[in-house]
Amino acid sequence: MPDRAHVTSVEALESFRAHLIVYLSKARPTLDEVSSDVQRIQGWLENEQRAHWESELRRRSRALQEAQQALFSANLSNLRDASAEEQLAVQRAKRALEEADAKLRVLKQWSRVFGNRVDPLVKQMEKLHTVLANDMVQAVAFLTQAVQTLGAYAEVAPPPAAGPAPAGSKGAEPGGQP
Repeated sequence: MPDRAHVTSVEALESFRAHLIVYLSKARPTLDEVSSDVQRIQGWLENEQRAHWESELRRRSRALQEAQQALFSANLSNLRDASAEEQLAVQRAKRALEEADAKLRVLKQWSRVFGNRVDPLVKQMEKLHTVLANDMVQAVAFLTQAVQTLGAYAEVAPPPAAGPAPAGSKGAEPGGQP
């Protein structure tokens, strides 16, 4: 067994510790950003877009009613030229209303599905955030202590080598015979 430990990788541990700190400084804010993006998108789907398409549905419904009323008035006045134009306006308004209704239905579907698809991923992300915030901080502290301990150990001077006894020491005979 050697007299002294051969510690040569303290620098490697220190380098790993430094890289781990850099990784943590980048990973945690990235996870926080992703979490806020998920919440923002969910709010956008459930609030902003829903309000927008419900408003569009009401607006387009009013436009259809106005176009139908104009067609009815044109039919009453027996104006054939205006009647064709009014019928086209009613058809356009119906298509616009159907489009808004379809978009609102899709939006409601996505609002229901969004949670089911995203929640498992968010839970995994929260677990990773916990590991980064707790376990990896402890790992950095452990590596710091290990680097200090190994550095101090490497500094310790080895005991003197046990070689042949010098002349005149105890146990040696005056004639050089033990």
